[in-house]
Amino acid sequence: MSDKEHIIFNHIAIEGVFKSRKHKLTDILAQKIGGKVVLDSVENPYLRDFYNEKEGAAFLTQLVFLVSRYHQQIRLMQRDLFEERIICDYLFEKDKIYAYQTLTDDELIVYERIYSVFEERVAKPDLVIYLQLSLPTLMKRIAMEGSSLEKNISEKYLEDILEAYDYFFFNYQAAPLLVIKADNLDFDREEDIMDLVAKIKQMKKSPLYYVPLGEDNKDSKKQK
Repeated sequence: MSDKEHIIFNHIAIEGVFKSRKHKLTDILAQKIGGKVVLDSVENPYLRDFYNEKEGAAFLTQLVFLVSRYHQQIRLMQRDLFEERIICDYLFEKDKIYAYQTLTDDELIVYERIYSVFEERVAKPDLVIYLQLSLPTLMKRIAMEGSSLEKNISEKYLEDILEAYDYFFFNYQAAPLLVIKADNLDFDREEDIMDLVAKIKQMKKSPLYYVPLGEDNKDSKKQK
């Protein structure tokens, strides 16, 4: 029996901070278990102003992301794509993580009114996978792979976002949740990926916390 036949989840959402490589995991799982890839590929014209801390840019940036993701989710439902497996590289609800980190109290009042209307109309996933990163790993990846805008983000902001993600998902109860300590998850090792697929197939309780062995630990295990 194939992996596709084993997996019971028809709508999987993968989440994590930027540089968590959730896009790559989305593609890999689509290949391994089958499914249509849905990407969070919003072109936000206010993002540069936000990074440059221009007044009012945070609110406009947040609204563009919220509205764009909402329309994408609604189109999926209207086209009946949920009859086949969907593997999405974002969770709609995570939008509030950034909103509460960047918006003023007055802006949050307006944001919450819009968000509450949208949230009621968006389908919930059958499984959420959270790729949890540590601050050193995130900073290392930004230094190696980040854009010029990303490299200008303060360490304090990165730390706050990571803490906000952890708080959100450690209190998340809307769908089954798989939390992966992703610092040492090797996306290029077939052994790691197949072990992760096996964990997804075995999920019987939520939340489930998964710690990959990582390259160093595997080598150490082989030497014993």
